[in-house]
Amino acid sequence: MRGKVGLVIGLAAGYVLGTRAGRERYEQIKAQAAKVWNLDPVQEQVTKVKEFTKSTAMALPSTLWDSAVKVTKAATSKGTPGQKLDSAIKTGRAQVDDVSRSAQKSAEAVKDAADDAFDDIAKAAGDSRNGA
Repeated sequence: MRGKVGLVIGLAAGYVLGTRAGRERYEQIKAQAAKVWNLDPVQEQVTKVKEFTKSTAMALPSTLWDSAVKVTKAATSKGTPGQKLDSAIKTGRAQVDDVSRSAQKSAEAVKDAADDAFDDIAKAAGDSRNGA
């Protein structure tokens, strides 16, 4: 479904950029795109994606902060300077994995939400054309 929608969008963009139909046709296409964009289902999905990305993006800084705190605690723990360094390095390596997993999870969640929103928008755009 997404591939077909992408093809249609690509063809439309090519038509708009390469057309000899003139300004009038361009304005018609632009008005139709604005009409679809302003549909309630489309705007609902836009709002959902914005809220989701904000909440997901906030998870990563907290993971980074927690990791920094853990490394700092390991570096200031009791022991010889060599033991402190070894502990900080070991903790740092573990935290790199945690941050990496968190970033990957956030990226995948944002991608999934965007894909869902794109599918819903494409469906709404199709319904709008069928109903018009």
